[in-house]
Amino acid sequence: MVIVSKPNKDKHFLSFSRKLFLSVISLFIVFAACFIAYQYQREKEYKIELLDVQLQGYNDRLYQELGKIPGNLWTSMLDDYVSKSVDKELRVTIIDLEGNVLFDSYHTPNLHLDNHIKRPEVQRALKDGRGYDVRRTSETTGKAYFYSATIYNDCIIRSALPYDINLMENLSADSHYIWFTLIISLLLIFIFYKFTSKLGTAINNLREFAKRADKNEPIEMDIQSAFPHNELGEISQHIIQIYKRLRETKEALYIEREKLITHLQTSREGLGVFTKDKKEILVNNLFTQYGNLISDSNLQATEDIFSIYEFQKITDFISKAQKRPSGREEKRMSININKNGRIFVVECIIFQDLSFEISINDITQEEEQIRLKRQLTQNIAHELKTPVSSIQGYLETIVNNENMPQDKMQIFLERCYAQSNRLSRLLRDISVLTRMDEAANMIDMEKVDISILVTNIVNEVSLELEEKQITVVNSLKPKIQLRGNYSLLYSIFRNLMDNAIAYAGTNIHINISCFREDEHFYYFSFADTGVGVPQEHLNRLFERFYRVDKGRSRKLGGTGLGLAIVKNAVIIHGGTISAKNNQGGGLEFVFTLAKEKA
Repeated sequence: MVIVSKPNKDKHFLSFSRKLFLSVISLFIVFAACFIAYQYQREKEYKIELLDVQLQGYNDRLYQELGKIPGNLWTSMLDDYVSKSVDKELRVTIIDLEGNVLFDSYHTPNLHLDNHIKRPEVQRALKDGRGYDVRRTSETTGKAYFYSATIYNDCIIRSALPYDINLMENLSADSHYIWFTLIISLLLIFIFYKFTSKLGTAINNLREFAKRADKNEPIEMDIQSAFPHNELGEISQHIIQIYKRLRETKEALYIEREKLITHLQTSREGLGVFTKDKKEILVNNLFTQYGNLISDSNLQATEDIFSIYEFQKITDFISKAQKRPSGREEKRMSININKNGRIFVVECIIFQDLSFEISINDITQEEEQIRLKRQLTQNIAHELKTPVSSIQGYLETIVNNENMPQDKMQIFLERCYAQSNRLSRLLRDISVLTRMDEAANMIDMEKVDISILVTNIVNEVSLELEEKQITVVNSLKPKIQLRGNYSLLYSIFRNLMDNAIAYAGTNIHINISCFREDEHFYYFSFADTGVGVPQEHLNRLFERFYRVDKGRSRKLGGTGLGLAIVKNAVIIHGGTISAKNNQGGGLEFVFTLAKEKA
């Protein structure tokens, strides 16, 4: 069966294909016109710039010739130079930087020349070094000229050509591209017209099919032959298949509804759906649990949640929306509830039939993470500010002081280098902490010999130890091996060593030992005999960016992240760490490392 479009009362004045053709072609014509106008203007500007470049080159050559002769011979030389130019109509003017005319090839003995400082091309030359004016009538000759001026160290040279018919033809845009654009446009319009005609026929057939489907008229399978073998034909086939499966889909919806209910019961948010009369439709267990926590009592019925004081804003919002169902007020509301140290986000969504949904989410942990991240960001910004400001201050001093002695400049550069190293260490430590926080379970593990690792570290810092007269007593037995990440294990002992060297003082001892071993752990001690740490600061030593200002110097410029890296590295290796002051003086770190990280 082939569908044939018949005239009817509601037939549109213009078919869809005609509307599509006219709208697209209108836009295309506007675009083509804009393109032609733009290209025409660009062509004119290009030729103007080309002429200006030629005159600027003439100005440069003339200035070079002027530099070869004394100033008192300029007039005779200029007259001769201008007379030999290719264009006999060329006018040359030399102006000093105050605007006074020193020479004009058009000048007659009795002609007075005004100050040229206000001429547009001269103003542009004074501002940008070069300038031109396309068409301006000369106050001296009464003719229109194209002016091009160039400023030099001691004068301004201006060349000009009469704006006559020949010059206008040279500056006019080439019209060949206009005809080319018009021909291409007509060709594209014809192709698009053929395309829209075919598209319109297919759409009309699809429209008739939709009318029959809307009236529930029987649809034979051979109706598909009325559609073309293209995207529209595929759409018609899909519509027919959808129409046949409609009843099957309706039955499947009941099954999906049961699945949805099961999903809501296992959801991580409390969810309740109610009628407009606040009667329960669907409530999961978590919604009831959160409601009891917020109300401080066990609710007898789910609807009792609307009598809780903390839900008063939600209740008022629902009542207001139901009183004005046709209004344009916001159909969504969200509030935060702080209760017994926990933070809940309660969100209410009102549907078109005035039923509504309430969801309750416990965001206590997320808020704490946000707070910690905000605090970390503030600390990082504070720590970055000092080295960056120092580097900027030293460099500004060097840049602004041209006569700075070489030795003082060397000192400033060395200080900049030291601050850049501090900045590099800070960024490195932040990167290490971020990697440990976000991908601790992805760190590669291997067999590591702690005895060899500590020996290597002692050798690396031997110069610093000698400078501060620090003696290291390495009591570790050979072949203390465990499975872990070499880089992180290195950071544990290296940061503890750097911390002791930087802050413990001079002429001290550092003792490193493994004082105990069992089936699962090694127990390590890293102690120094230095100045120690006040008791009130011990519990905060492993906080990020925390420094002890009393008893330990900060002049070496640590990042404040070393001990935080140590703690995180120990935790990743299944251990714990603590710090305490020794009775004989000094600070001791006691930590464990698992032999085999689970």
